[in-house]
Amino acid sequence: MTSLFARKPIAALVEETDAQGGLKRVLGAGDLIMLAIGAVIGAGIFGAIGTAAAGETDAAGHIVRSGAGPALVVSFLLLGVACALAALCYAELASMIPQAGSAYAYSYATLGELVAWIIGWDLILEYAVGNVAVAISWADYFKSLTSGFLHLPVWLTTGYRTALLSSDAGLHGLLKSAPHVAGVPILLNVPAFAIVMFITWLLLLGVKESTRANNIMVMVKLLALALFVFAGMTRIDATNYHPFAPNGFTGIHHGAAIVFFAYIGFDAISTAAEETRNPQRNLPIGILGGLAICTVIYMIVGAVLTGMVKYNELDPSLHADPLTYALQKTGMQGAGWLVAFGAVFSMTAVLLVFQYGQPRIFFSMARDGLLPQWAAKIHRTTRVPYITTIITGLFVAFWALIGDAGETYNLTNIGTLFAFVLVCAGVLVLRYTDPERPRPFRVPFVWPVCIAGASLCIFVMFGLPLETWIRFGVWLLIGLVLYFAYGYRHSTLRRAGETESSPR
Repeated sequence: MTSLFARKPIAALVEETDAQGGLKRVLGAGDLIMLAIGAVIGAGIFGAIGTAAAGETDAAGHIVRSGAGPALVVSFLLLGVACALAALCYAELASMIPQAGSAYAYSYATLGELVAWIIGWDLILEYAVGNVAVAISWADYFKSLTSGFLHLPVWLTTGYRTALLSSDAGLHGLLKSAPHVAGVPILLNVPAFAIVMFITWLLLLGVKESTRANNIMVMVKLLALALFVFAGMTRIDATNYHPFAPNGFTGIHHGAAIVFFAYIGFDAISTAAEETRNPQRNLPIGILGGLAICTVIYMIVGAVLTGMVKYNELDPSLHADPLTYALQKTGMQGAGWLVAFGAVFSMTAVLLVFQYGQPRIFFSMARDGLLPQWAAKIHRTTRVPYITTIITGLFVAFWALIGDAGETYNLTNIGTLFAFVLVCAGVLVLRYTDPERPRPFRVPFVWPVCIAGASLCIFVMFGLPLETWIRFGVWLLIGLVLYFAYGYRHSTLRRAGETESSPR
């Protein structure tokens, strides 16, 4: 059973990344920063920000979690600090282990195979499940953008679980009014399904083509947010800032737990390690630079939004697109349309980066024997892990077709925070077990930083509801069953084969 905690030597991980026939190294530091902005600024700032400010209610209209109100900016600052500490740890490990597996690969090198499997399984919550929420939010903004000329039936733009869980009488009523087949209501979010399949096709073209598309979309989203800030500043009503923290620190804590979704993505840059030129230098720049830029943008947007409209008007069950709503409420219809246009591009970029990251984690796990070998196949011309790209695309697209964004936010948040905690722990373990190994980037004040980073992430996790913890526990239990049913046996056989073939 000691093989459960067998660690993969860092030398072996580095050797795999440099092997002939692997992924192409074509990305520079600028590409990584743009990927970070593409991944981080999306559904969180264009969607979940309203939930964090106003709070969260259940289908009966009862308050589940209180909102932060105008103190949302403090929630963003708290998260920025927590994520910065985790980002320092990611930067050190990414520069030492420039592999596509991200936190999975780092855990394999520091904490052993079982923990690595758990992290690999857990990261599905961050990337694939998180993208379900992004796709659904994208569809909401798409409907706002095209409402003047494109009129799809509401049962083709609303997922079954969105209608089932909604506190809005009109949406919930679709369960009866929608067309039925064999007694089952046909409620499908076709726009969400379509955008995921389009992104999957784009990713299959190759990594350089994908990053060019991302760079264009990032520029559009930054222009849209700049428009919101400059237009919104002319409509700020100072009375909206009172009370600043209507629910005290509890509201700030809950707001941070909700809007953490807005920070997910900076770590996705580490999945690009095997396609990065000079990863020892460029990965830390991409991770830390992207996070810093996004934190500043978030605090500015949060301050402007809660100054334009009263925080309790941002109830997500009433307005799925809070930035557009705020502009339209204050009489700027044209600016609202342009921001909705930018949001569509923004969330398309998020979809692209997350759909880029998840297949590469599967690819890395398959290369280690924890998943079937066909999952490690690379296309001969594009050098893309095409099988896992297609599987991830289909999984996300079909879930987005019938799912609800709200129920995936919390699962994504807890899964990502859990990964951050283990990455912080991994840095400390590696400093103890392999202190002499060269570190192109070193976490300063490593013990205080890693302990504080892990502690802050755990603190944010405790702001999530009990139901989320139960679902997370069930998800990890399923992962453990799959590990002992397949991964453990096949990785043991792989190690035995490597031992027999090694020189004696």
